[in-house]
Amino acid sequence: MKKDDIRLMPISNGTVLDHLPVGSALRIIEILGLDKPKSAVTLAINTESKSMGKKDLVFIEGKELSREETDKIGLIAAGATLNVIKASEVKKKETIAMPDHADGLIKCMNPKCITVIEGLPTRFSIRKDPLRAKCRYCEKEMNEKEIFNAIK
Repeated sequence: MKKDDIRLMPISNGTVLDHLPVGSALRIIEILGLDKPKSAVTLAINTESKSMGKKDLVFIEGKELSREETDKIGLIAAGATLNVIKASEVKKKETIAMPDHADGLIKCMNPKCITVIEGLPTRFSIRKDPLRAKCRYCEKEMNEKEIFNAIK
């Protein structure tokens, strides 16, 4: 180990998000509500990656993510790896996919949309290439940057 190398301590129970695009870790912490943590959260930002060149990592002690939380991550970091750790061992490892729809995950940007006016749960169809979200009520389309900022 060289003088400038940094080592991250493995977690014994919880979730590790690996292969995140550089710059996404802080937004993931925010959308998961981990900016006010009840347990330890460790970030590695802009770290070396053999497969990606650079990547972000998030270690969340004592928390397993729900399907809704994983879908939120899929909107901004599809292709990332989710590792569930139990008793210091990886018990589940999966690639996070981009969801086909985002119901209740994104806030509609159209101030006249019924979801804004009447507080109905949002429903969006997701198109992947290029990334777009289309409100099923008002048909407002959002691009990748708008989706990134509108995730609840």
